[in-house]
Amino acid sequence: MESEIIDVSPYPFETRLRNFGRRIDFHAPGLKRYATEEFEQANPARFTAVSLTGARCSLQCDHCKASVLQSMRAIPEGDSLFDFAQRLAVSGARGLLVSGGMSADGRVPHGEHLAAIARVRRELGQKVFLHTGLVDVETAQAMKRAGVNGALIDIVGSDETIHRVYHLKRKRVADFEVSLAALCEAGLMVMPHIVLGLHYGRMLGEDNALEIVARYPVSALVLVVLTPIFSTPMRDVEPPTPDEVGRFFGRARLRLPSTPIYLGCARPGGSHKRATDRLAVDMGLNGIAYPAEGVVAYAEHRGLKPAFHEACCSIHEL
Repeated sequence: MESEIIDVSPYPFETRLRNFGRRIDFHAPGLKRYATEEFEQANPARFTAVSLTGARCSLQCDHCKASVLQSMRAIPEGDSLFDFAQRLAVSGARGLLVSGGMSADGRVPHGEHLAAIARVRRELGQKVFLHTGLVDVETAQAMKRAGVNGALIDIVGSDETIHRVYHLKRKRVADFEVSLAALCEAGLMVMPHIVLGLHYGRMLGEDNALEIVARYPVSALVLVVLTPIFSTPMRDVEPPTPDEVGRFFGRARLRLPSTPIYLGCARPGGSHKRATDRLAVDMGLNGIAYPAEGVVAYAEHRGLKPAFHEACCSIHEL
């Protein structure tokens, strides 16, 4: 399943060279151990993912069933987020990704932790990035006042997907756009995510999600690919092929020629990952999280200059 250069005209790789030059970023945050011959984490604790709800999530989305939360650190009982961040700092943590399970209306319970986040920023100097879930204007403004460094939000472009996969029966695509608008209007650095193949492996609504993102001054766009997980209803689903994924990469690059675009952590492994990662290079993406073996060399072969970071994609300095 090796990649081939896909004919998308005008060619996306040239678009990225004109707008960003030859630097390409490779990321390995501490969500998991990572080491290849080309890139190895020096300190996996440098950037840590924390779940505010442990492994609990009310939505139980069909593609996840809260399995993603199990790879995150839970705050010990009796501790505040600040207490936990203070101990992590001893291990060299310089940044936190604060996430958690969603409520039945698609929200992550950040509100009760914003005072602690403000202390983490003020007293520990750690950077804090939030998986936001759906938000209103007041919540977005409170996040900004707390000193949050960046907001990550999934943008879904299909009502059917929102209802069937996320189980948000009373929400629509417009609710996701309202949340994106609130985060941008609050002045936060916003990094929306689009999951390719989220609708049981089908590409449904991704182009609409891309159009939504294009309407706002986002700091970066992160693309990930459905990864079937054994413990979920999608365990036997076929994800989009590298060809489908690569074509979307090209469309995204051309639609957002001056916006950084990254291939995020989640995507199928093996030959699919090798092909997808090469296509991310070919289609002019700015960076890749947990690159497949050989992809750094491939980027160099295409004339790009690698830079390495131990933080989530689109986050360069801690």
